[in-house]
Amino acid sequence: MPDNLPRRQVLRTAGALGLGAATAGALASTAAANPTTTVAAMGSHHGRLSIRKDPFGTTPEGVKVDVYTFTNGRVTVSMLTWGATIQRVETPDRKGRTKNISLGFDNLPDYAALSPYFGSTVGRYGNRIAKGRFTLDGQTYQIPVNNGENALHGGTIGFDKKVWKAKVVQSDKAVGVAFTYVSPDGEMGFPGELTSTVTYTLDRHDNLRIDYQAKVAGKATVQNLTNHVYFNLAGEGSGSIEGHVLELNAPGYTPVDEGLIPTGEIAKTAGTPFDFSRPTPIGRRLRDDHPQLVIGRGYDHNFVLGEKTDEDGLRFAARFWEPEDGRTVTVHTSQPGAQFYSGNFLDGTFQGIGGKTYRQGDAFAFETQHFPDSPNQPAFPSTTLRPGETFRSTTVYTFGTK
Repeated sequence: MPDNLPRRQVLRTAGALGLGAATAGALASTAAANPTTTVAAMGSHHGRLSIRKDPFGTTPEGVKVDVYTFTNGRVTVSMLTWGATIQRVETPDRKGRTKNISLGFDNLPDYAALSPYFGSTVGRYGNRIAKGRFTLDGQTYQIPVNNGENALHGGTIGFDKKVWKAKVVQSDKAVGVAFTYVSPDGEMGFPGELTSTVTYTLDRHDNLRIDYQAKVAGKATVQNLTNHVYFNLAGEGSGSIEGHVLELNAPGYTPVDEGLIPTGEIAKTAGTPFDFSRPTPIGRRLRDDHPQLVIGRGYDHNFVLGEKTDEDGLRFAARFWEPEDGRTVTVHTSQPGAQFYSGNFLDGTFQGIGGKTYRQGDAFAFETQHFPDSPNQPAFPSTTLRPGETFRSTTVYTFGTK
């Protein structure tokens, strides 16, 4: 919790009391009552873009963590400087009723101690590296293992557990935050000093755009930045997502071994439970007797996305739809793959921001990415970044109803 800040104020800061529908006047009144809050607003009343910053907590080392809440008057996003984390995403259903659809916590200690990457910007290497080991330019590097014998999402202390620097980004078309973190050479065993900037912006058309940029100095490195937001389109803490309908543009996927490391094969999805080329409920084939579903306890696989791109160089990746309330989220990305995860390892051991317990299958994640274990898989798209190069990628989540 922030220093001497009551729980109710933290929830208000995070948007739990309806920041998504707040007027500029209400925001200004709150800011006047709390001098630590900054407010910016732009545009007409309809589709008004605004952003505010509030304290969220302090790390044991005394580093302050802030929450930025930005809205277009319809969709509201709350993000923490801790892990450049998406804490809340509030969207309306087909009847205009707004709910938070993103899993998270209302306090910093839970993020630090419990979070399975809820909403986190993960790195230096998202997903798994076999045995935490890879060889680059003739030198072998060892990352601390934290997922059985493998390294997951950057090792034991990844970017999700760092406090990022934040800068407000705003124009007449969009508003958001640019987060920057500088990872020193040797951190978690990775070579080179990596500077990552991840910019999250919300526009008037309910698009949450994520622009990733990374540069390395001194030595070549490997990197695979992504975001690990968990969604339940019926509302956070509302139960299973097995009834959500998924359309997924992926002719292939990468099968895994017992440790969830890719075997190196790219298998066709057609004719398997991994084929979502036609809209299909997530739970329809979830319990099929398919060896890959048994290994992952459901879906926890990298999908090889189709090659068709739009005029911005982005490909349609997936569309999720919750039939009862009608919320949708559509994903476009420049990345070649995406990890679709059906929440198989949520085990009910903690409560989320709404005070409800998260159980198996209560959310899904769709992490756009390069493929897992690419540093050890020469046939996969390369994740090597060398000094003088700039890595860039973009992913867009579009929220809507049908």
